[in-house]
Amino acid sequence: MAEVVSLAPHVGPLPSPDLAHAGGLGRGEDGEEDALRGQDLTIYGDGTQTRSFCFVDDLVEGFVRFMATSDDVTGPINLGNTGEFTVAELAEKVIAKVGGPSRIVYRDLPSDDPKVRKPDITKARAVLGWEAKVALDEGLDKTIAYFAKVVTP
Repeated sequence: MAEVVSLAPHVGPLPSPDLAHAGGLGRGEDGEEDALRGQDLTIYGDGTQTRSFCFVDDLVEGFVRFMATSDDVTGPINLGNTGEFTVAELAEKVIAKVGGPSRIVYRDLPSDDPKVRKPDITKARAVLGWEAKVALDEGLDKTIAYFAKVVTP
């Protein structure tokens, strides 16, 4: 039986900063790697598209709960944070938290980029008793602290 969990964009420590994928910004899920290097953050589009970032610890908790369910529980079950922010708000938060000379640079939005990404976690709440606990600001603080140790300026 196939079990499926659908992940929303996420923040948090990773085995390698290069494993993070774009969430509407440049390298790094939320741009912290570029900001720590003093590089500009790239936003694709005008920055009004939204994302809901979930801290990795919350996602792991959701996975553990899903794996502990009986075989009759099947997916998809969405895991993610329902707090929604524009990509521009996210970039501004990262720059403010990191400090330094980084600016926001805008590039053309790819045609397949979703305008809104906010997970519906109704099933995760009902079946797993799960929802994200870490707010974006707290997750960014933890993520930036981690990347500050592993990113070379």
